[in-house]
Amino acid sequence: MSTADIVQVLIRGLPTTVSLLLTATALAFTIAFIAGISRVSKYKFVRVGTMIYVEFFRGTSLLIQLFWLFYVLPEAFGIRLDPFLAGVITLGLNYGAYGSEIVRSSILSVPKGQSEAGIALNMTSRQQMFRVILPQAFRTMIPGLTNNSIELLKGTSLVALITLQDMMYWGQNLRGADYSIALPVFSILLVMYFLVALPLILLSKYFEKRASKGVAST
Repeated sequence: MSTADIVQVLIRGLPTTVSLLLTATALAFTIAFIAGISRVSKYKFVRVGTMIYVEFFRGTSLLIQLFWLFYVLPEAFGIRLDPFLAGVITLGLNYGAYGSEIVRSSILSVPKGQSEAGIALNMTSRQQMFRVILPQAFRTMIPGLTNNSIELLKGTSLVALITLQDMMYWGQNLRGADYSIALPVFSILLVMYFLVALPLILLSKYFEKRASKGVAST
């Protein structure tokens, strides 16, 4: 089988991989911001509840979480999820938990004097968070959240195990049909995953430059 033939087969899974990446990243970012802000809430029950979620998803296997949603839910509770939806939810919850720590630490990195200035201006806690703290913390979040997205892209390869026809799914099919082409198949997959990740890397550098404008270097 020629290299061109292998690429032609693998590229069938590219739209699924990219769609899964974009959808799961949007969910993960949303969860990361909600959970990250909740981790610094003044309400203890909110902090504790969020901490339990974060530590549970960070402390258990992504693969088991994926299998639990796709295989256990139908058997135990009669809830059957489409493979794509199961992949999006699992990746979103898992990487959202990791992202929440990036958001939390970035918020805490903003000097306390900024909050005190907000209080002096008679701002509410909500106004302080969204008008003063988050705009400054966002600069710190960008590299970490982008790296989180790249890690999420790597995690998308696991959805082949629940029959979702992404790039890895087609790679496994090719290898299963002919073990002698394992080297070119997985070498090409490495390149394809890198090319999908490349725009994330470039976007990260672009947003870092934009966010740093007007900020004095130390």
